[in-house]
Amino acid sequence: MLPRLARVVTQTSKLRSLTTNGSMKNLSFFSRYGYATVAPAAADPPPKKDFPSKSPINLDKMFWSKPCSLALPKDSPLRIDEPDYVGIRRFILKLMMFYSKQSMSIRGANVIYKRIIAQVDKPAIYDVFNLEKTFKITFSLLVLHMWLVLRRLKEDGQEGVDLGQYVYEIYNHDVELRVSKAGVNLLLAKWMKELERIFYGNVVAYDAALLPEAKPNELQIKLWRNVFSDDGTTTPDNTDLKAAQAMARYVRRELGSLSLTDNESIFSGNFSFTPLENKPL
Repeated sequence: MLPRLARVVTQTSKLRSLTTNGSMKNLSFFSRYGYATVAPAAADPPPKKDFPSKSPINLDKMFWSKPCSLALPKDSPLRIDEPDYVGIRRFILKLMMFYSKQSMSIRGANVIYKRIIAQVDKPAIYDVFNLEKTFKITFSLLVLHMWLVLRRLKEDGQEGVDLGQYVYEIYNHDVELRVSKAGVNLLLAKWMKELERIFYGNVVAYDAALLPEAKPNELQIKLWRNVFSDDGTTTPDNTDLKAAQAMARYVRRELGSLSLTDNESIFSGNFSFTPLENKPL
């Protein structure tokens, strides 16, 4: 996908369960399963998930609208524009390579990642899709939105691929901080390798789900396994099925909207994912 992202990721050893530590319960999922992997059927029915109360949002009516540009208006308070220094200050900053292509790309990548985090960390996405906010689910949504952005950047050739590499490196650093915050210290390197394997597995699965020969509900199935299901084997109930179907529509709509967003807005990070509110989209 990206130059350094496209390397073959070796199968990492299974990580031992750390559920004896209370802070690790949300992470124990990763020690056994990869998102794009279907595990053998469980002998006993899985324990019922302690989800929040079922959402009153009518998911059947959401995400049917046509894609549209996600570019932020020029007067949007959310915009983060390059500082326009003049005179001696600009001259000094030029000497310091502040306006070099690499420096501008890194700043743009930071803003892009802020847009991803803004969508993933907001309560709205969990409320709309009736998701519990655990490390596993948050990481799943983070990978999903990283894939959306990297796929869009790839549309602009090598320049987009290079920018995507910066975004990926920022993402890696953020994930490491999140894992440490969850209580992992001694096995941090192993956890990061496992999460990297899961990242690549998800990216491959989502790309495959968009191929012309893929089944019509392939994306929905991948989203169910990666985001909603604990182990990829359980069968969704009616509410969870509707949520997975709605997320598939959301993903396709965001893909179309990102493609309609101009390059300047994408490369500078001056775009915003579709706000997730309790109204038809």
